[in-house]
Amino acid sequence: MDNRVVITGLGVCAPNGTTIDEFSDAIRQGISGIRHQPDLEALNFSCQIAGKPPLSEERISQYFTPLELRNLNSTGILYGVIAGLDAWKDAGLNIENNNEPDWDSGTIFGTGTSGIDKFRWAINKIDALEIKKLGSSVVIQTMASGVSAFISGKLGLGNQISTNSSACATGVESIMMAYERIKTGQARRMLAGSTSDSGPYIWGGFDAMKVCTFKHNHDPEKGSRPMSATASGFVPGSGAGALVLESLESALARKAKIYAEVCGGHINSGGQRGLGSMTAPNPTAVQRCIRAALKNAGIEADEIDVINGHLTATTKDALEIENWKAALQLSDCSFPYINSLKGMIGHCIAASGSIECVASILELSEGFIFPNINCEDLNPEITALIDSKCIPQTAIHQPINILAKASFGFGDINACIIFKKYSHE
Repeated sequence: MDNRVVITGLGVCAPNGTTIDEFSDAIRQGISGIRHQPDLEALNFSCQIAGKPPLSEERISQYFTPLELRNLNSTGILYGVIAGLDAWKDAGLNIENNNEPDWDSGTIFGTGTSGIDKFRWAINKIDALEIKKLGSSVVIQTMASGVSAFISGKLGLGNQISTNSSACATGVESIMMAYERIKTGQARRMLAGSTSDSGPYIWGGFDAMKVCTFKHNHDPEKGSRPMSATASGFVPGSGAGALVLESLESALARKAKIYAEVCGGHINSGGQRGLGSMTAPNPTAVQRCIRAALKNAGIEADEIDVINGHLTATTKDALEIENWKAALQLSDCSFPYINSLKGMIGHCIAASGSIECVASILELSEGFIFPNINCEDLNPEITALIDSKCIPQTAIHQPINILAKASFGFGDINACIIFKKYSHE
């Protein structure tokens, strides 16, 4: 089978918005969700700022039972369930409480490290010889697939239920995997997305690697500076993004709102060969991934209106632009607009791709290009490659037809997906 695949629902838990309306307004206006984190300062982190979704206890209680919340320590599960259930509701789908699973619907919801705070709590119990006090909530919160298991149980999903994990490429990869399942007729609809926990146990390793900025601890909103000459490392973030993917036939049959269409994409690896390593991308692999995504989607390079880049505010930003330019083979003046959401929310690790895909779909469906913030002083290595007009610093309101989104992750792995404004043709 070769089904057309569309997006009919969106949900998000981002540092600058935990509902679609809040998030859409924030990214249009360039509002940052990055704040000073007292716990990171107390622990002597170099980077003492981060992006965390602001969620009240009242909001959380709408998605979980009192029993579930009694021992729930995983922020990643919190974020993922909230974004996932919101996307399901946004798609106009009901939560059925009958005994029959929804055999046509499933979820692929990715994560990096799940329930690390719960791990720490459990280890302390074991070390204190208090094994009987571990209770029944440790396994579900510390297994990587805990988030997809929670979502599946709440929605009664009976198709594929999986959790993928591919570092910073996780979110885009989850959407591609869901897309393939629907395209080949193995599912009618899939809830795709990814989540990432908050806190020092997630972010400490990056701080130790010295890849996070330490220069803006007293000016948090200026800390994440993709494509800036004064970029000094990424700001850690957390949250979740979720999308309901559905066959076009199914969406039309139930008269669902259609945000956009998934045209195709590609996933590959540089094999940590050549210039690639555990932490650095192999340029040849990145370029091959982009070109293969375009071929799979049936799109020409000059049809792309916007690129939503990975662009983390490290020294690799210029290399990413160089790879896009080499892959697309477009001149300076014909290069598409390019933006990075990380200036507003930081780098949300495993959740970054899915949150950024939600932003991409909003751009397509609502007809705007969100601004790049904190790069008034554009990196001269980047402006030597593309015209500065391609890097908007205020929102642009105009129709968009095709958007390319890519994420590149530790382990030299790449994922690129092509979205298109939905058309009846």
